[in-house]
Amino acid sequence: MSDTTPAKTTQHQTPQAANASTTLRVQGMDCGGCERKVETALKRLSHVEQVSASSVAGSVRLTAPPGKNLPHSDIESTITALGYQVIDESVNTAESKKPSSWWQSSKGRLVIISGVLLALALGLKFVWPTLGSWPFIAATVVGLVPVIQRAWQALKMGNPFTIEMLMSIAALGALAINAAAEAAVVVFLFAVGEMLEGVAAAQARRSISALSKLTPSTARLLEQGETREVAAASLMPGQRVQVRPGDRLPCDGQIIAGHSSIDESPVNGESVPRERGEGETVFAGTVNLDGVLEVEVTRSAENNTIARVIKLVEEAQAAKAPVARFIDRFAFYYMPAVVGVALLVAVIPPLVSTMLWSESIYRALALLLIACPCALVISTPAAIAAGLSVGARNGLLMKGGAVLEQLGKLKRVALDKTGTLTAGKPTVTDVESLEAGSHLDKSRCAEIVRLSAALEQGSSHPLAVAISNYYDQQKGAPVPTVQGARALAGQGVAGRVEGRELMLVSPRYLQSFTQQTGEIETRIAALEAQGKSLAVLLERGIETGIEREDGIESERLLGLIALRDEPREDAREGLQALERLGVQAVMLSGDNARTVAAIAEQLGIEAEGELMPEDKAQRVRDWQAQGLGPVGKVGDGINDAPALAAAEVGIAMGSGTDVALETADAALLKNRVGGIAEMIALSQATMRNVKTNVALALGFKALFLVSTALGITGMWVAVMADTGATVLVTLNALHLLRYRFNNV
Repeated sequence: MSDTTPAKTTQHQTPQAANASTTLRVQGMDCGGCERKVETALKRLSHVEQVSASSVAGSVRLTAPPGKNLPHSDIESTITALGYQVIDESVNTAESKKPSSWWQSSKGRLVIISGVLLALALGLKFVWPTLGSWPFIAATVVGLVPVIQRAWQALKMGNPFTIEMLMSIAALGALAINAAAEAAVVVFLFAVGEMLEGVAAAQARRSISALSKLTPSTARLLEQGETREVAAASLMPGQRVQVRPGDRLPCDGQIIAGHSSIDESPVNGESVPRERGEGETVFAGTVNLDGVLEVEVTRSAENNTIARVIKLVEEAQAAKAPVARFIDRFAFYYMPAVVGVALLVAVIPPLVSTMLWSESIYRALALLLIACPCALVISTPAAIAAGLSVGARNGLLMKGGAVLEQLGKLKRVALDKTGTLTAGKPTVTDVESLEAGSHLDKSRCAEIVRLSAALEQGSSHPLAVAISNYYDQQKGAPVPTVQGARALAGQGVAGRVEGRELMLVSPRYLQSFTQQTGEIETRIAALEAQGKSLAVLLERGIETGIEREDGIESERLLGLIALRDEPREDAREGLQALERLGVQAVMLSGDNARTVAAIAEQLGIEAEGELMPEDKAQRVRDWQAQGLGPVGKVGDGINDAPALAAAEVGIAMGSGTDVALETADAALLKNRVGGIAEMIALSQATMRNVKTNVALALGFKALFLVSTALGITGMWVAVMADTGATVLVTLNALHLLRYRFNNV
């Protein structure tokens, strides 16, 4: 996947070829029109190759041509001239981070001033009818001055079709045709609409940036046996911190001492706390519930899990979905077209009918007000950003709107077996006695596990760890000591346990030393046919007095233990959820065909085994050529890289690992198969929200364009329709933040 994602591509560029890029925080961008103004102005600067503004994220990302540097001073002055503010993120004060109330913002103050002046003008008109229109003209001019300033700056920077320009022409035109009262109302309603847009956009940004509050600001640093409080941002790898019960972990790290339950829901959305002990990995932002922990820092603050998730979510918000790019292109041609229609409405009727010029101009001015496509342009990015935020909060990380949009279109998903559909490590599935008459005798089986665990103690081999863990789960007596323990290269282990010479070997090794009966051979073959690995416990004849005719020591079969990498607990449920969504799941694995077939039968899934990485990629390409796509690929992000790259969407499993966060298009931080269906369902819900928003925006535009052209509605209604539609679609997008996965 590394050759298809931007994050990967830049890692392999040389410093000379790399493009200089930066992301700026910008305050005041609250709608799609704001985005277009900023992008148009910044693209005119030299050494700026690409610009992407996001009103939802409140950011602007810029890229310079190869070998060039970005003109930072010109960029900041341009943004400031447009009426927006570049935020210095290095200023880390409580005041700079505290959100202002609406009445403290410049837009809020303009609403208050315009409202007071309008109310005063209405009062004077009531008590002094002969005063004329001067109070309304004054109210209009005061409210219109900052609008004209922004329109003029945008015009100088090559963007004449802005809502500020249309508002300025409409208000000044209204004054010219002696509609001062209506002009004052329009200016006030426009200020209210902009203020509401700002409130809605700020709410979206707050809900998305809430992740940044998960990491505590301070940490208890351990030095020479003593603790002192330091800033969490100052922690460096290798340092150690103390985490008390109830504290949030200030860093990614490894537990050096202690044991506790950890609430990991802030990172992966998992509601059930996990037991963590020495040697295990913990993540910043998670909550230590009941034990004191000593944790060694493994990542600096800017690289910990929470920081990386925030960075990826912010980058994802700025990456526009195909539908968003289409809407942007539509708006680019739509506004000039409507301006042209407004000119025709102003000029043609008086020439071909008895309509007065004042009336036709009034209708044209109202059309200009309804022309701005703010609601249409914001309809898509607001919904996409909300969907990405919901996903991140629930352990579903998607890199951009394009990925989120494509997920909902998937028709087939290819899944790896090991570590994806299965847990990635073997577990004990069967324990059987091979002594006559005691096939499933519980006491004999327990003894087999006890002796096998004794032989395997201290070994790091996956099968040995599985047997030891299985015995620990039985909560039996302590494992007996093994003497003379030795490895039988590639075949098993041997040693003396409680005075008995024991061996734990594979069936292949067993064939060369023992005479198996047909019944035992049949049983071993049956277990192996199920894709299970076997360990056979036997006792050497030197202790039993048994000796074969050729004088070689004989062995007595005691029992066997079968192990297999079993499916994840939610694997079948997750596959059923995909089926309900109409998505076909297929297992592609490099494991032997027998094991793959056994797991596939257990899960009820189509499967193919013994595939090389390039074979998996070819299967994906074949499906695409047959029209069975779009195709998603789910794997670990390393050995499945060719198939991940070939698929429309690559999804990595992994609880916040580097591979999961950096190599694929999306990552399942919960490490659950069910997360695939949740991603697809969230994508479909998001795109339904987008379609609803587009329908609302276009519906409002169509209705009021017609009614305004026919003279049914006036300018103030046009302004209410435009700003009201913008606020409505933004609030509808925010509704996605309450999305629940219960019905997946």
